[in-house]
Amino acid sequence: MFNSLQEKLESAFKNLKGQGRITEINVASTVKDIRRALVDADVNYKIAKEFTDKIKDTAMGEKVINAISPGQLMIKIVKDELTELMGGAEAGFNAKGNPAVILIAGLQGSGKTTFSGKLANYLKSKKGFSPMLVAADIYRPAAMEQLRVLGEQIGVDVHLELENKDAVSIAQNAVKEAKSKNKNVVIIDTAGRLAIDEAMMTEVADIRNAVNPQEILFVVDSMTGQDAVNTAKAFNDRLDFTGVVLTKLDGDTRGGAALSIKYTVNKPIKFISSGEKMETLDVFYPERMAQRILGMGDITSLVEKAQEQFNEEQAKKLESKIRKNKFDFADFKMQLEQIKKMGNMKDLLGMIPGVGSKIKDLEVNDDSFKGIEAMINSMTPEERSNPDLIDGSRRKRIAKGAGKDIAEVNAFMKQFDQMRDMMKGMNKMNMFGKMMPGMKR
Repeated sequence: MFNSLQEKLESAFKNLKGQGRITEINVASTVKDIRRALVDADVNYKIAKEFTDKIKDTAMGEKVINAISPGQLMIKIVKDELTELMGGAEAGFNAKGNPAVILIAGLQGSGKTTFSGKLANYLKSKKGFSPMLVAADIYRPAAMEQLRVLGEQIGVDVHLELENKDAVSIAQNAVKEAKSKNKNVVIIDTAGRLAIDEAMMTEVADIRNAVNPQEILFVVDSMTGQDAVNTAKAFNDRLDFTGVVLTKLDGDTRGGAALSIKYTVNKPIKFISSGEKMETLDVFYPERMAQRILGMGDITSLVEKAQEQFNEEQAKKLESKIRKNKFDFADFKMQLEQIKKMGNMKDLLGMIPGVGSKIKDLEVNDDSFKGIEAMINSMTPEERSNPDLIDGSRRKRIAKGAGKDIAEVNAFMKQFDQMRDMMKGMNKMNMFGKMMPGMKR
């Protein structure tokens, strides 16, 4: 996500390295490079120029204070302006009603149906709502079936009327059913087209008028760049939607849509989505995204994702075992399973400051841990709980059971021993107490 833009912005800031003061000459050069990077990322030239003019006005004449270099000062200025360009602060989401109605709109292929499932899962699992999904795409039976499967997968009811060819009455009937079943959120997945047409716009506008939604979300494929922004404008002129959802952020996106859409339609980005897994939906935070674009990482989001998976009781048990030097392969496997639930591995690594640019060309997929898991699964329960038992003959058996070379098993065992030694060192220095000061002992 935004790898190319991040690289070009880093290159632009190099002009200021070693300078003692921000001057008109070095600012002009940097601003020009930033503008070029934005246009290359498919940001409209008018928006890019207005954005860089603001940066120039803010930067001009600012002295370097407290030993901050011009490059660091410029990065802060750009971060602040990027945050503002993308909306400034997190946008609220209204899911209150009896029931609350959420209308989903967008072009075909933008990811509306998958997003509808993700939103239902998010509201159910993280916000405690009881949602119902509504299949109102009367033109594509495959979309109805997809929604049915997603609903089954996440344990959410789906309103289906396979023979009804009136999307408005489907939506109205769904709201009635939701009331009767005490569902407090209704998510209506509407039909998309390959291009904007009058029939499509009329239908979705009629649904809006019939059910008075609390939220109208426009779903846009972030890989389509400036075209996505133009489509959003056409939809907004007709629907007056309440927010934008950017999908497919794990693809080869240049970032133009994320950077331009708020400016163009003056509607906030509310959610971002990547991948097909139902858990890969995030609230959009402009400042966090600005930090990631500038290679500053996003530790806040990383910690939040970790907290969702690691409960306090598990953390206490793990800390106790580490303190007693009892950390074993069963614990290690449990940690791997929790990490996998946090989301796409490359995306997670990109949240660590300074790591994103270093791994941009690396292939980091979600199967990265399969070999390690296979080795742990090939161990006996006794071996997992007592790693010191594993001698040469046991390693050969483990390698055979996991379909691995003995050298791979040896390398893994060595890494595990090094990790345990590191934990012992942290224990001696009472690092765990410093890291978790509020935890009772």
